[in-house]
Amino acid sequence: MSSNKINIVVAGATGYVGLDLVKILSSHPKVNIRYLCAQKKIGKRIQVFDKRIKKKLPKISNIKKVEWNDIDVLFTSLPTGESQILVKKLNHLKNLKIIDLAADFRLNNKKEFKKFYQKKHKAPKLLKKALYSIPEFVRKDIKKYKIISCPGCYPTSIQIPLIPLIKGNLLKKKDVIIDSKSGFSGAGKNLTKKFTHKNIYSAIHAYGIFKHRHTSEIDQELNKVSKSKISYVFTPNLIPTFRGMLSSIYVKLNNKITAKMIHKKLKKIHSKNYFVKILPLNKELGTENVINTNYCEISICQLKEKNRILILSSIDNLIKGAAGQAVQNMNIIYDFKESLGLKWE
Repeated sequence: MSSNKINIVVAGATGYVGLDLVKILSSHPKVNIRYLCAQKKIGKRIQVFDKRIKKKLPKISNIKKVEWNDIDVLFTSLPTGESQILVKKLNHLKNLKIIDLAADFRLNNKKEFKKFYQKKHKAPKLLKKALYSIPEFVRKDIKKYKIISCPGCYPTSIQIPLIPLIKGNLLKKKDVIIDSKSGFSGAGKNLTKKFTHKNIYSAIHAYGIFKHRHTSEIDQELNKVSKSKISYVFTPNLIPTFRGMLSSIYVKLNNKITAKMIHKKLKKIHSKNYFVKILPLNKELGTENVINTNYCEISICQLKEKNRILILSSIDNLIKGAAGQAVQNMNIIYDFKESLGLKWE
């Protein structure tokens, strides 16, 4: 740390998430960006990729050029499988904190990682040294870990409302239906290689049914807080908008539990969570208020059946679902105000 600012490296600075991360960090009053790393366009300015970033920053460089001695935090926004190799090499640096925005350290079990990502984990011993962090739930533990793993965007939008309700044994553990819609930025810059349909930018597309990689996280984290296995169906959809995510979660309530009680519970649980907003009961919800913010908005809606409700949860997939949540974790590590650098809207 120099001049009361923390020295930062961003690896994977030119992807959609990386660019939002750089934009946020470039205006953070406690951050000094030392290196912006990528594999292409070495020597170019970050503005080549994103003109929203106004501050003059270091030119794009190769990660091999980084001098690590005075670096405080490494943010990794790399393709899955690359972060673990880099982190393994840097694990000996005692003062370095690593905040990973990829999937490399989200799963506790190396076999599950191989099952969902079709890759052998290259640093399995480090999995137990990583904290899967939605800050609203693990705030007090964040400083204890060297590696902070930021959840995926879909799991973030799903877990923020569901975890308190499952923990409180307020919901039936069966017949949970989760229908999530994401802007196409969630599929990354190689969208057209993954989805070859000519109308992908103007169509709605359900994908990864029963096999989406984020299912592994949802399984792991929901079942951690449940006394019995959660049975659910998760369907992710890409929609023709760049950013934003809305999860519609249909659940049955346990006996004598009402929608009003659920609403009251979530308001109480999240009352001290600055970035979580619980809307009035039965309020319509979209993504218009959360786009380009680190907020999660939640609405509880009573359905026709008295014991069934709809939980709506909206976030910006690139910010609360990635870059903003990463900076939120960093703020907690260094005892900064949790919202520092994240209140630009």
